[in-house]
Amino acid sequence: MELGKQDRRLLRLLQENGRISNQELAEAAGMSPSACWRRVRALEGAGVIKGYMAMLDARRCGMGFHAIVNVQLARHDGRYVDDFIRAITVRPEVLDCFATAGESDYHLRVRCTDLDAYNAFLDDFLFRLPGLQHVRTNLVMKEIKHARGVPI
Repeated sequence: MELGKQDRRLLRLLQENGRISNQELAEAAGMSPSACWRRVRALEGAGVIKGYMAMLDARRCGMGFHAIVNVQLARHDGRYVDDFIRAITVRPEVLDCFATAGESDYHLRVRCTDLDAYNAFLDDFLFRLPGLQHVRTNLVMKEIKHARGVPI
């Protein structure tokens, strides 16, 4: 789907406030409510809009420990890679997982309640995965900028 100027405006507005009413969205985008509704439904149908969610304050939810974990596999055998990916995707502590080129094979963004919970995550889960060579934890000291979506 080719995104036009109007589509990009709608997407920016929805990323800023996913709870905006169709009437307010149409007004802000300079469209009629019916045209706005049809366009948003078309963007959803095309998979451009994947869904809507609430943004939570992790600390207020009791998740005060935040780390970026760099993982290097010992072998890139398909079985180890598949097992690693399958295991990581079901862990609630792992918010993001990126396969990367460079020194580390994967970068994980991990949230836990505290350091003890993170150590349990490492000892009881991550260190038990086959094929790991190296794990490095970078503790997040302060969040400077948090992405709210796609730069559109």
